[in-house]
Amino acid sequence: MSSRNMTIMIIVALLVFVGSNSLYVMKETERGVLLKFGEVVNPDIQPGLHWKIPFVNNVRKFDGRVLTVDSQPERFFTQEQKALIVDSYAKFRVKDTTKFYTATNGEEARAMGLLSQRINDGLRNQVAVRTIQEVVSGERDQLMIDLAELLNDVALTELGVELVDVRVKQIDLPPDVSESVYRRMNAEREKEAREHRSQGQELAEGIEAAADREVTVIKANAYRDAEQIRGSGDAEATRIYADAFNQDPEFYSFTRSLKAYQESFQGQGDVLLVQPDSEFFRYLKDSQGGK
Repeated sequence: MSSRNMTIMIIVALLVFVGSNSLYVMKETERGVLLKFGEVVNPDIQPGLHWKIPFVNNVRKFDGRVLTVDSQPERFFTQEQKALIVDSYAKFRVKDTTKFYTATNGEEARAMGLLSQRINDGLRNQVAVRTIQEVVSGERDQLMIDLAELLNDVALTELGVELVDVRVKQIDLPPDVSESVYRRMNAEREKEAREHRSQGQELAEGIEAAADREVTVIKANAYRDAEQIRGSGDAEATRIYADAFNQDPEFYSFTRSLKAYQESFQGQGDVLLVQPDSEFFRYLKDSQGGK
């Protein structure tokens, strides 16, 4: 290879090297800053193809999409000094590229770490002024709204990021107090169950007493009505008997004597001692009854 060809190849290689270090592309999903000897000279590079001076300018690119920082669960104390384990996360994106670069050196991991610390500090302050009931259910949404408003200004001022949202994923009791809380809740539920059972027993006894009283009244009324009906029937039967027997008193006396004879001599070993001229043998002596 001649020296001329070698020189041409070297020039071409230099041109390719300078061209590759002079041109860069900024994507739609990226944010970036243009540096000149480490100083920010363009904090808002627009998407597209751009050029820079090799060895003088440098470009730092950041992800411009919404990012997620997942904080580690932390122990916080409520207003009544009850411990809670709170697990949270936040959504953010780069807003002020100059502030973001100077605060984090353009490192997303460092930005997430700093933002996570501020979220935990904000959560600690918000939980400390609320009761455990308010944190768990009563004012949980309001807690996140207040925290997002407070942290958004801090995050933008200190880190150059916009806080899109802050959410609490889970709230748990620490393991060392979960058992005692469970026992207390169990005792409260048992107490409530006993109260319900005693109220039910009292109500049942009242219903049973009312039913027994009603049964007694119904039976008494039924017995009274039955006795009245029975008395009326007996009176009617007596009247009918009396009317029937008054039509022939002698026949009635005769049938009564026969019935007395039948009942007196039912057993084979029965013995009856009476006077022969007793009234008992009236119809045995004379079928006409002495007439």
